[in-house]
Amino acid sequence: MANDLTVIIDTGCANLSSVRFAFERLNANVIVSADFDVIRSAARVVLPGVGTAGAAMDALKQKNLVELIKSLTQPVMGVCLGMQMLASLSNEHGGRSEQSITCLGLVPTDIGDLDSKGLPLPHMGWNQIEVSDHPLFVGIENGSYVYFVHSYRAPISEYTLARSTYGESFSAAIGKGNFFGVQFHPEKSAKVGAKILQNFLNMGTPQ
Repeated sequence: MANDLTVIIDTGCANLSSVRFAFERLNANVIVSADFDVIRSAARVVLPGVGTAGAAMDALKQKNLVELIKSLTQPVMGVCLGMQMLASLSNEHGGRSEQSITCLGLVPTDIGDLDSKGLPLPHMGWNQIEVSDHPLFVGIENGSYVYFVHSYRAPISEYTLARSTYGESFSAAIGKGNFFGVQFHPEKSAKVGAKILQNFLNMGTPQ
C-alpha cells in the first residue's frame, strides 16, 4: 500500500541504518526522513537514538522536530535512547551541566542511573524480559531474550510495558497512548526483535 509508510526520524544518530535494515528485512516500506510532511503522513514513526539524552534533544531542537513529534497521532516507537527521549526528564546530560535534560514529556516518567548493584556498566548483552499484553509484545513469551546496551533506565511505573532486571528491575519498555518505546535494540535481538518490529508494523496499518 502506498500510504503504508514507516518513517524513521532522521535524528543524525549512528544506528539509523541498522534500524532501517531491520525493517527492510521484514519487507517494510521504510524511509529515513526529517521532512515534516513525510513524517506527519506516515502510518507509523520510529524515533531512534544513540549517545546522550542531551545531545539527542539538541539534535531534535536543531531540526525543529520537538513540537512535530509531540503532535503525532499515529503509533510512535522510540528505540533505546529514543525510548528515553519520550520521558519527561533525564539525568544523562553527558557532562554538559549538572542539570537534568528536559525530554519530550510524552510518557510521564524520569530517566535515571541504572542501579546495577555492582554489576558492570553499561548493561550490555542479552537479557530476559517480562512482557505485558501491549500490542508490541503479541506472541512474545515471558523470559524471551533481547539485546541491551545502556547505563540509564526508566524505573518501573504504571507506564512500564515490559521489564527486565540487571541489579535492579527496570522498564524494558514504556508507553502511553500512541507513544511507546523499548530500551533494548530490537534490530540486534534476532527473532524476538524481528517479531516485535513486525508487531509494530501491524499497528497503524491502513484498513
